[in-house]
Amino acid sequence: MIVALIYGIISLSFQTSTITIADFKNQQDISNWFVVNDGVMGGYSNGSISLSDDGYGLYQGYVTTLNNGGFSSIRYRFKPKQISKYAHVSLRVRGDGKIYQFRIKNQSNARYSYIQYFETTKEWETITIPLNSFYASFRGYKLNVSNYSGQEIGEIAILIGNKKNEDFALEIERIWLK
Repeated sequence: MIVALIYGIISLSFQTSTITIADFKNQQDISNWFVVNDGVMGGYSNGSISLSDDGYGLYQGYVTTLNNGGFSSIRYRFKPKQISKYAHVSLRVRGDGKIYQFRIKNQSNARYSYIQYFETTKEWETITIPLNSFYASFRGYKLNVSNYSGQEIGEIAILIGNKKNEDFALEIERIWLK
């Protein structure tokens, strides 16, 4: 009996809690997401966010390098959250075999983002990225700043910009911290 009690206490202490950032399947709300394409600097790429027929977030479009363009992104801003007890960000996605960036900002008005790349398959998968692996970047340049501290989060983004002309499509079920 005592051994079972001790085992239960130890098991509970190692369980990781989670916090959901976005859950398209259960909340089906894209109203707080917005698109930023390379048109902000003269490019012609075109991305959009919508709900798929199955109720997932659907980020899709076309990236072109014409006129010095080459990226599309979706962003989600929210009231900054203290997240120091979490070590990873996880995404439940079905992609197209392409590489994307996941971006984090401490506050939505921060000048630079912390980024990490992830590669997709054409199957549903859960991608987990350690928060301390995100490095600071501004306009495609790595900054001489410490990696993401994992203390606060106020914006997330997904960006595609693989320096080539390509269609893309990424279904998103859920994004959470654990």
